Amino acid sequence: MSNLRIFAVNHKKISSLHINNMCSSEIRASLKRLGLHVLLGRNYSSLPGLIGNDIKSLHSIISPPVAKIRNIGIMAHIDAGKTTTTERILYYSGYTRSLGDVDDGDTVTDFMAQERERGITIQSAAVTFDWKGYRINLIDTPGHVDFTLEVERCLRVLDGAVAVFDASAGVEAQTLTVWRQADKHKIPRICFLNKMDKIGASFNYAVESIREKLKAKPLLLQLPIGEGKTFKGVVDVVSKEKLLWNPNSDDGKDFERKPLLEMSDPELLKEITEARNALIEQVADLDDEFADLVLGEFSENFDLLPAEKLQTAVHRVTLAQTAVPVLCGSALKNKGVQPLLDAITMYLPSPEERNYEFLQWYKGDLCALAFKVLHDKQRGPLVFLRIYSGMIKRQLAIHNINGNCTERISHLLLPFADQHVEIPSLTAGNIALTVGLKHTATGDTIVSSKSSALAACRRVEREGEKKHRQNNEAERLLLAGVEIPEPVFFCTIEPPSVAKQPDLDHALKCLQREDPSLKVKLDPDSGQTILCGMGELHIEIIHDRIKREYGLETYLGPLQVAYRETILNSVRATDTLDRTLGDRRHLVTVELEAKSLETSSLLPVIEYAASVAEDLPQASREAIENGLHNACLQGPLLGSPIQDVAITLHSLVIHPGTSTAMISACVSRCLQKALKKADKQILEPLMNLEVTVTRDYLSPVLADLAQRRGNIQEIQTRQDNKVVIGFVPLAEIMGYSTVLRTLTSGSATFALELSNYQAMNPQDQSTLLSQRSGLS
Repeated sequence: MSNLRIFAVNHKKISSLHINNMCSSEIRASLKRLGLHVLLGRNYSSLPGLIGNDIKSLHSIISPPVAKIRNIGIMAHIDAGKTTTTERILYYSGYTRSLGDVDDGDTVTDFMAQERERGITIQSAAVTFDWKGYRINLIDTPGHVDFTLEVERCLRVLDGAVAVFDASAGVEAQTLTVWRQADKHKIPRICFLNKMDKIGASFNYAVESIREKLKAKPLLLQLPIGEGKTFKGVVDVVSKEKLLWNPNSDDGKDFERKPLLEMSDPELLKEITEARNALIEQVADLDDEFADLVLGEFSENFDLLPAEKLQTAVHRVTLAQTAVPVLCGSALKNKGVQPLLDAITMYLPSPEERNYEFLQWYKGDLCALAFKVLHDKQRGPLVFLRIYSGMIKRQLAIHNINGNCTERISHLLLPFADQHVEIPSLTAGNIALTVGLKHTATGDTIVSSKSSALAACRRVEREGEKKHRQNNEAERLLLAGVEIPEPVFFCTIEPPSVAKQPDLDHALKCLQREDPSLKVKLDPDSGQTILCGMGELHIEIIHDRIKREYGLETYLGPLQVAYRETILNSVRATDTLDRTLGDRRHLVTVELEAKSLETSSLLPVIEYAASVAEDLPQASREAIENGLHNACLQGPLLGSPIQDVAITLHSLVIHPGTSTAMISACVSRCLQKALKKADKQILEPLMNLEVTVTRDYLSPVLADLAQRRGNIQEIQTRQDNKVVIGFVPLAEIMGYSTVLRTLTSGSATFALELSNYQAMNPQDQSTLLSQRSGLS
C-alpha cells in the first residue's frame, strides 16, 4: 500500500515514476482493497483522493464535507472558450498531464467523435476534481442553440455557474439565453472575460455589455494588465497584488504574485486603489452587514479593510444574486485560470448554502434528481443523479416517484468525462453516476423507498402545506423536472432494409431517453418514422450517432419545418357514434364549440357547459380530454398540431354501458369535423436572428435577409463589427450558414433562437399548401 500514492482532497500529482514502475494489476489490487475501482486508460496525473504518502480515510476521499463541495457549470455563447477553460482547470488541478486543445480534438470533456471533429460541445460532460481542499463537480455545457436543453437540465441541478465571455464580443445572443436559464433556476454566477489576448479585446466594453444587456451589476475583482497582444497578467483588486505569468512557461503553471508598490508601480497602484474603493462602496450599497463594518471601523481609510472581510461580503452578495463578480484572463494562453478556480471556491455556494424547500420533508432520507441519461455499450443506461439529501450506496434499492417503480443501483461511479471511478457510496451535495437503473429518465425524483415518500407526504400534511388528496401531496414532493422545448424541424428516417427496422427503433429509443428534446413519431398515413429535432445540426448529429454508435446506415428525408395550425372564428359541430360490439351497444352524442384564443396556448383550453359538468364521472372527463387532445395533434390543413383554441362542450349524451374509448373517439371525431368547417390559419416558427458581420459585407447580408422575409429590428456596433438583430421565418433560413459564408468570405457568424409562432400571410400560406399537395 505504501508503494501507491493514494487518493486526495488536494491536487498533488501521483509520482509518475512510481506509477510507471507498478503494473496496472498492482494498482487495481491496491485500489480494490480501498473499495475503489479505477478504469485506467488515459494518462491522468491524479484522481480525487491521491496525495503524498498519506492515505486519507475512505470517507474523506469519497465524501468530503458538504461545505467543501462546489457543483458548478460553465456556460456561454458558442466559441467563447468554455471547453478550453475547462481543459485548463483540469490541468492546473492536477487531473490531466497535458493541455488538451479543441482544435487538436484531444480535450477531456469533448470526448464524442462528432465533438472532436467539429470543435463544438454537443453533450454536457461532468468532471470531478479537487482544488486546494475543495471537491469541485464541474459540468461543461454546449453553447449551440440546438442543444439548449443540455444547458437547461444541467443548470437545474447546479449550485453555481461560471459565465464565460469573449472579451472582444461581450454579451452575445446565446449568452442571453443561458443567462435567462440561470435566472430561472436562481443560480449565483461569476463572470470570466476570456480571450483578453485577442485582437480587439476590450475589458471595459465587455463589462459595459454585461451591465446593459444582462441588467447585472458587475463587481470588478480583477483588472487586466494590457489588452490584446500586450495582455500579460491581471491585478487582484481585492488584495492589491499583480499576477504575472512567466512568458517562457509553456503551460502557464509559473506565475508570480507581487504586491503593488508605490516605488515600482505608482500609476497602477493609484488606479487599483480607486477601483478597490469603488468596489467597497458598491458592495456596501448591496450588503448591510458590510456597510456597518465599513462605516464603523474603516470609514477613514478603506486601505485598512482586510481582504478577507471584503471577500466574505462579495460571497454574500453573489449568493443573494444582487451582483456578479468579474474576472478576466486568456484560457488558451494559460493566463488567469488559477485565480478563477480560487474565485469558484471562494464566491460560489456550497450545496448547504442553497435553500431547497422540499428537503425539510425528507428528514435526511435519500432524495435525488435524475438529470441526464447516457447509454453505454457495456453497462447499459448510465444515470446522472444530483443527491439533495441522504446517501446512495451501490447495490441499493431505490424508489422512482415519477415512474412509481423500484430499481436497484448495481454500481456507483464518480464521473470523469468518458472515464469513471467506481466508489462504494456518496453523500448529499454530490453528483453521482449510477449503473443499473433501467427505467429512470431525465427529470425523475429518486427516494429510498415508497414508505419514505409516504412519510414525507404525511409531514407535508401535518405542516398544513396542502390539505387536498394524497396524490397532490405526492406531486408536492416531486422535484421540478426540466421543461422540454418543442421541436422546430422534422424529417423522415428509414433503415437500409425492413429487417433493420427493429434495430433503428431500439437506437431511437435509446437516443430519446438520452436526449428528451428529440421526438420520434410514426406517420399514420405512410407508416414512416418521423424524427423531430431542435435544428439542422441537432438532426445531423443524431443521424451521425445512429451510424457510428449503432452501425446503421439510415436514410434521411428532406428537412421540413414544424408548422402549427389554428382557427380564426367560432364553429359548432355535433356527432353521434352508435356501435354494437358483441352484445353491448355503445352510443354517444356530442355537441361542442371550438373558437380561437387571444392568448397563446399549446394545449386546447377545455370548458364544460353547466348542464354537462354537473354529474360527469371522472373517467368520462378523462376520456373526453384525451379525445380532444388527440384531435388537436393533427390539423386539417397540413396535419400539424393545433394551438390557440378553446373548446366548450355544450351537450353530451352517453348510453349506459358505453366504453370510455368510444366516448374519446366520438369527441375526437366531432372536434375534427368542427375544425374542418372553421377558417384555418397556418402558424410558422419565427426565429430571433443575430448576425455579426464586418462593415464591408453589411449591405449584401441585409439584402439577402430582405429576400428571406427578414424583419430587421436594429443594427448595433460591436468593436469593428456590425451586429444585425431581427426576426426571420425558420423556413427561409435553412442552409443559411453556407450562404452567409459565401456572401462574407467566411468572416460573418450568426446565432438563431426560436422566438414564437406567427401567422403566415395568405399568399405564402397558399404557396405552401400548393407545394405540400404537389401542385407546384
